[in-house]
Amino acid sequence: MSSARVAESSKLLENIFRSINIALVNELKMTFDRMGIDIWEVIEAARTKPFGFTPFYPGPGLGGHCIPLDPFYLSWKAAEYGIWTRFIELAGEINTHMPHYVVDKTVKALNDAGRSIRGAKVLVLGLSYKENIDDDRESPSYEIIELLREAGAMVAYCDPFFPTARPGRKHNLKLASVPCTAESFGQHDAVVLSTGHAQFRDPALYAEVGVLVDSRNAVKLPAGSATRLVRA
Repeated sequence: MSSARVAESSKLLENIFRSINIALVNELKMTFDRMGIDIWEVIEAARTKPFGFTPFYPGPGLGGHCIPLDPFYLSWKAAEYGIWTRFIELAGEINTHMPHYVVDKTVKALNDAGRSIRGAKVLVLGLSYKENIDDDRESPSYEIIELLREAGAMVAYCDPFFPTARPGRKHNLKLASVPCTAESFGQHDAVVLSTGHAQFRDPALYAEVGVLVDSRNAVKLPAGSATRLVRA
């Protein structure tokens, strides 16, 4: 690179590229869900195009140190030069809404099962911001837990990478992970999969679960399963 400014800008471009494309598939997920179309099947079909398409996948929101923060640094800096970075702001608006969408789907799934969110026992799977790592910076799981609590739910979590939830920049759950077992999962009215750890992909874990809200398309339940599966 010709300068540190160019090198830093290339990193911002890469993060903003991902942020905007994740926002696009998140928006399409909400749109296609209303239409009764499976966004995951749509993405798999689009992936068969040999040129011009890069698959991105929807989820419960953005996490990590880079993508949730860096685009807004550039947006702030651009304002000093009289530029309004509309793509960045719109992508941020969509992505930051996703925890609310997951919670709304959980409330509806419980209602459909004849259970109110108030007083319900809800288990959130995963504190990490992505699967199979022990990094929880800016994880959307924390906001999902807080929103569920605000709605009146009694919330627990399970994450093999976090035996106890450590305090963060904005959160202090003061909780310990419940065991990753079918018996433990079955003690809750609803299970919300926020992070697709490999340990959570075993369908046997959900044998006693009444409602499973899967925001990562991580669980494939066997035919005839009594579990109400909702993609969020």
